Amino acid sequence: MQLTDQCAIAGVGNTAYTRGTERSTLDLHLEAARRALDDAGLRPADVDGVMPSASAGRCAEDFIANLGLRDLAFSSTVHMGGASTIASIQSACLAISAGVASCVLVPAGRRGFSGERISTGRNVQESIMSDLLEFEAPYGNLVAAQWFAQAAQRHMHEYGTTSEQLGHVAVTIREHANLNPNALMYGKPMTLADHQGSRMISSPFRLFDCSLESDGAGAVVVTSAERARELAKPPVYVSGVGESHGYPPTSLTQKADMAVVRSLQLAGAKAFSRAEVTTDDIDCLLIHEGFTWYVIAGLEALGFVKPGEGGPFVEAGHIRLDGSLPVNPNGGALSEGHVSGINHVIEAVRQVRAEVPSARQVPGCETVAVATEGNFFDASVLVLRGERS
Repeated sequence: MQLTDQCAIAGVGNTAYTRGTERSTLDLHLEAARRALDDAGLRPADVDGVMPSASAGRCAEDFIANLGLRDLAFSSTVHMGGASTIASIQSACLAISAGVASCVLVPAGRRGFSGERISTGRNVQESIMSDLLEFEAPYGNLVAAQWFAQAAQRHMHEYGTTSEQLGHVAVTIREHANLNPNALMYGKPMTLADHQGSRMISSPFRLFDCSLESDGAGAVVVTSAERARELAKPPVYVSGVGESHGYPPTSLTQKADMAVVRSLQLAGAKAFSRAEVTTDDIDCLLIHEGFTWYVIAGLEALGFVKPGEGGPFVEAGHIRLDGSLPVNPNGGALSEGHVSGINHVIEAVRQVRAEVPSARQVPGCETVAVATEGNFFDASVLVLRGERS
């Protein structure tokens, strides 16, 4: 089934991103959903499909009951951690193209500070974690900062990547966040010296190498390209999408090469091929970065640079807004908020629509790639495009 440009994102919406809330995770999802529908000029009655978030523990009935979805024809849940949002968009497009649904709501996000807090090891008891929980957790390998630190350390060993290069990722993305009033780190500049002076969390990761723990949610509305052209906002076409799962799926330490994100290579190749684009066609890149190292590894896996060249690439300033490949102009998970990757999709849509403040708008932004990671190197990649000229 050919999906290229057959579906579009017609609406996006998000809550404020905070560190501390008394609201429930469901309440945040519902607010984001209503905002996305308003953005598209649609009503809850127009929704006949929903892709609830597994990481937030949501189900279709939550949205049926609270949004009044009386004719829900399709629902499904993807279990890929932070890679679930884009994989859910792929499923939504398949359902629409097959005539099973016509308008699918994809919400995501969690109370990552006030509730489902990853650093504490709570809410990570998923089935994919079984081997790690049984064989590695008893020896202290407990949380994501430790898991990904091992991969980053291996990358340093293989390619000479440095802590300062990780710091350039953090500093650049914080600069972008300081142009985004909705970012948690807005108004909080960072220097490389600040990064290098921040406390060690799990070597080589310092505090500022780690994404934020935050509360918030976002949502996107997916419909057919034909219908999207009749709605309130210009359609942003789903030109290519791909997903891939890590192997072995249950632990980073058992992978043949932790320094290479093989699943992202595969997902990116699928998405770019389906969109009929190359890296040269990408005007802006959004990477769901739990840690600074994943930006460097992601640039390599997606083919923007060769293995080992990611560190020098970011150090040279290429991922800045005025660089050759702007990355995470919203501030990403490092400085805008950790929202299960959906804030990266929302930013991509707004960049293509040219709806963001001019200070962080990427000039001539027509084609954007979004890459998300979840669990142990599960990956999904999305290519979004505006109207062809």
